[in-house]
Amino acid sequence: MNAIDPPWTTLVDAASLAAALAAAAPRLLDARATASTALRLVDARFALADPQSGAAQYAAGHLPGAVYADLNRDLSDLSRQGHGRHPLPDSDAFAATLGRWGIGPDTQVVVYDAGDGSMAAARLWWLLRLIGHRRVAVLDGGLAAWQAAAQPVVADPPQVQALPPYPGRFDLAQVADADEIAARLGQAPGWLIDARAGERYRGEVEPLDRVAGHVPGALNRPFALNLRDGRFRPAAELRAELQPLLGAHAPGDAVVMCGSGVTACHLALAFEVAGLGGVRVFADSWSGWSSDPSRPVERS
Repeated sequence: MNAIDPPWTTLVDAASLAAALAAAAPRLLDARATASTALRLVDARFALADPQSGAAQYAAGHLPGAVYADLNRDLSDLSRQGHGRHPLPDSDAFAATLGRWGIGPDTQVVVYDAGDGSMAAARLWWLLRLIGHRRVAVLDGGLAAWQAAAQPVVADPPQVQALPPYPGRFDLAQVADADEIAARLGQAPGWLIDARAGERYRGEVEPLDRVAGHVPGALNRPFALNLRDGRFRPAAELRAELQPLLGAHAPGDAVVMCGSGVTACHLALAFEVAGLGGVRVFADSWSGWSSDPSRPVERS
């Protein structure tokens, strides 16, 4: 298959992906065929309440040629303590995982999950960008949009030709840590934006982490506001709402966060779609920040 030009770097719709798959290799419908390394699909379905369900759903049916990415195993390193519920994976380990999936520097990657991209397609989109890969997009609307378009799913996993580890390392300049957050607490609003639901941000409920509330001075932008019917809203609409949140800050000065650094990536993707690229991610997010009782907490 010829490389997709221009490459998909934020979102791709089901119709465009179906056309690319049809042009690339109809044999992807045959699970015995080796999936093309020019276009790699990755299924990132995950449910916090049932961490095994994503893999089970993948085994029952997935997009032709897709490999499976597990949020806990492949997109996090749960052995790292003090960095929240989904700590960043080791850079070298992630590079090896990409190679195992047949992803190289020229591969066009499309990531999807069950629907809106928050669990955990946007996380993988961001990790790929963090390691220097730009040819990556999220399937807008995910598996739900694919099936609504009457596109096929298959049950058997593809035979993937593994590659060497991806030739890159995480650019940690794109990642904010707790020390930076603490040092910037007095800055004007707009530098830190929390993607959690309003009731969790306000501290009314906290079903997952040890303390309810938010980082002092953080603004709230629930990631669900970026969506309409499970798909991202148009770029102009997103820009009209996201730009004012930044205040006097440039996108590159802003940091997004959430509960554990997963839906923050969804908000980072929304900024990118809106033409406000460059926001950074507080990877530890609220679960990491609130794990230290000496750090301040605000409730509203």
